[in-house]
Amino acid sequence: MALSAQERTALIDRYARGPASLKAALAKIPPDALKWRPEPKRWSAHEIIVHCADSESNAHMRLRYLLAEDKPVIQGYDQDRWAARLDYHALPLDAALLTVEAVRANTVPVLRRMTDRDWQRVGTHSESGRYAAEDWLMIYAEHLEKHSGQLERNLAAWKAR
Repeated sequence: MALSAQERTALIDRYARGPASLKAALAKIPPDALKWRPEPKRWSAHEIIVHCADSESNAHMRLRYLLAEDKPVIQGYDQDRWAARLDYHALPLDAALLTVEAVRANTVPVLRRMTDRDWQRVGTHSESGRYAAEDWLMIYAEHLEKHSGQLERNLAAWKAR
């Protein structure tokens, strides 16, 4: 189902607000809680932020492939494997947060100038099949909102431990 121009604008606005939401949720987490995991296979706040940097960097390129290439193949990845193999706790939190902000700041102008025809561009995701520009927008408009909520749940669990 195609989105209306008004629906796309609302999603782009949510996308643009994502880094502020993430930063606000992160600011509430005390330093002692940053690397605490609510469960062994759940991510810490630190890991969530580094994941967001990797995910947003992938999203940045996925949109560009959709817009610039004919019938692109959008590569999926195993986010849990990335977190483990890249040892997210060893990576700098501040740089990851700056990456999220920079990638979104670089992508918002692209989104705001896309035409109706651009929004209909389609590729194939290596894991889920058909992948359109509007699918991309629906996924990433809420991505940082979801992780902001995850940070808040981690904090609540840390306080209740």
